[in-house]
Amino acid sequence: MREVLVPLVVLANGLAAGVLAGTQLGGWPLLRGLPPDRYVHAHAFFATRYDPFMPVCLLVTLLGDAVLGATGHGPAVRALFLAAALLALCTVAVSLTKNVPVNKWVRSLDPDHLPGDFAERDPRRHWGRWNRVRTLLSAHALVANCVAVGLSL
Repeated sequence: MREVLVPLVVLANGLAAGVLAGTQLGGWPLLRGLPPDRYVHAHAFFATRYDPFMPVCLLVTLLGDAVLGATGHGPAVRALFLAAALLALCTVAVSLTKNVPVNKWVRSLDPDHLPGDFAERDPRRHWGRWNRVRTLLSAHALVANCVAVGLSL
């Protein structure tokens, strides 16, 4: 089982961290600089492209790391897999409580008829900060997973 689970976890974590890093490097700078109507259109487009891909990757990482943390060889390897599981759990928590609600709200808006108070409610700064946090969490989980794999060779 370990022969299948380790590569699956590293792949899922790598894909999640890579997508989030790509968002930080490309998607976020684009979204941040757009006028409100174009921002809403672009954000809604991006938000629908990663479901269910990202949640599946993060859940595979979380659950796989938990299993590997419970069954790994040696205390250091187990601790690293459990740390990666905790980091993945935090990534999921940030996603569900901070980014997903913004994504849903933005998708509900009509870019041609934005609310009159959109300038005050513009979620970009909030969404960008939490996207940066979840990117760092996911990347740190990937580092922990890679070190655990290296130690277990």
